[in-house]
Formats: sequence, C-alpha cells, structure tokens
Amino acid sequence: MANADWDLFQSLHAVLQAGSLSAAAKSRGLTQPTLGRHIEALEQKLGAPLFLRSPRGLTPTDLALQLEPHLAEMYAAAAAAMRDASGAGDLLKGAIRITASQIMGAEVLPPILGSFRREHPEIDIELVLSNKTEDLSRRDADIAVRMIRPTQGALVARKVGAIGVGFYASSDYLAAHGAPQSLQELTDHSVVGFDREAPALEALADLALPWEVTRELFAFRSDNDLAQIAAIRAGVGVGACQHQIARRHGLTPVLSNAFGFELEVWIAMHENLKGNRRMRLMFDHLVAGFQAFIAEGRQG
Repeated sequence: MANADWDLFQSLHAVLQAGSLSAAAKSRGLTQPTLGRHIEALEQKLGAPLFLRSPRGLTPTDLALQLEPHLAEMYAAAAAAMRDASGAGDLLKGAIRITASQIMGAEVLPPILGSFRREHPEIDIELVLSNKTEDLSRRDADIAVRMIRPTQGALVARKVGAIGVGFYASSDYLAAHGAPQSLQELTDHSVVGFDREAPALEALADLALPWEVTRELFAFRSDNDLAQIAAIRAGVGVGACQHQIARRHGLTPVLSNAFGFELEVWIAMHENLKGNRRMRLMFDHLVAGFQAFIAEGRQG
C-alpha cells in the first residue's frame, strides 16, 4: 500500500464521495473508463475488492470503508497544500476555504464575503456549508464560523458576540391559525423543527420548556436549517429563527416573552495560518462583518 500511486487513492476517494464512477470521473476531470481502471489497479495492488458491483450501483467493501477516513485526511492535507501554494504568505492572492453552518453560509456570509472579494479580487473563496464541526487541525478548512466555543487545540479563536433566537411565524400562518398565547398552546400548532439531528434536539432539550422536546413535537421536520426557514416563510408553521434573519424575511415574533436563547459566534483558524496575510485579512474581515450583523440585532 505504501507504494501505491496517490492518483489511484484520489480516484478511490472520489468514488466514495460521489457514489458512482461517472460522478467521480466528472469531479476529477477524467473519463469514466480511466477512473474505472484506477479502481481496478488499486484493487490489484491491495489484493482485495473495494466495491461490490450490482445493477443498482457500487457498494463499498469493508476495506474501502476502512480506508475512507485516511483518504479524507490525505485529501484535506493535499487541498490545504494547494491553497497554501496558491499564494505566498504576504501576497493578496490565492484561495481561502471557509466552513460555516447552513444558515450562516446562506443568510449571513454572502454580503460579507462579497465585500471582501470586491476589496481583494485575486483571492478565491471556497465555502463549505455544514452543521458538522469541521476539523481545522487537519485543515478541512482554513477558517471556521462556529456557533459554539472551539475546543480543538492550536487554534486562534475570537468570540464576536451572540445571536438571539426566538419563535417566529409568517403573517399568513397567524392570520389563518392565530398566535399561541403560551408555550402550552404551542403544541396545538404546526411547529417547524428537526428530524434526526440529535445535537439540535439535545440543545433544545436543555431549555426549560413545559413539554419534552422530541421529533414528534414537530409537524414539519427537516435537518436542513434553510428548509426550516423556507417552511416558516411559506406559512407551514411556527419555528425558531435568528432575530436578524426573521426580520429580514418579514416574519412575526411569537411568544417572545416566553421563549428565546442565544448562540455564541466564534471565528477560528489554525494558529499556523496567523502569519499568512490573506488569512489574517479574512479573519479580521469576518470578525468585523459578524460584529456588524450582531449589532443589527441589537438595533431591532
């Protein structure tokens, strides 16, 4: 395995990520036959199959699944090396990879990153939207916007404030169903919330609420935060939303005196990047951008 071609492992990683040879070939810029030969060559080197082939597609073998986390680390390291090589530390060019939650990435970051690009047009931005905490220590991303205090070592992190969250509904929903007057009455309404995402359910379970927080509480369930906001805006029901975003979409607060909590906002990056000028500029720009966003909430 030590002598196996890295190119072959890249193709294996692509197939594991894409789920098919055709999609993996497209992501790597290869033809499907070429990528198929890569998998066959790697299977010969390893002396065991990596996929079970059937009319329904490819199923990874235990060997492929064992290799997957190692390939993810290798891919992250290679991608980080390419970003580092894309611009010398003092040059304002190259790429920066940022990770953020779905809500932050879609609702808050676009204007912040847009203004950065206007100031620094030679710096490319890669944005990864995920509610999972990406590992900055292995450079899955260069800079992270996080809603909890970073716990990994070797990070430069700055808390920029806290964002308030409350229940909201559309005017159409309230016109049709009225507004609940207490948290007890909320269970008689259509509530928008989570499906299978355990951390989100656990966070809500920590709040002092008069009923148990389980997925059955929600009439509309999705682990995609953007889908939840879209459902609230469409009049599906009552759901939790950040105050600033709710106001931007014209939503009406519900039970504002009975329910609410805050999410901390942190900007973090690996300490090895603090000497890189473009990374420092982006870090400081994100801090300023989120401070302005949080101030917008205080003015409302």
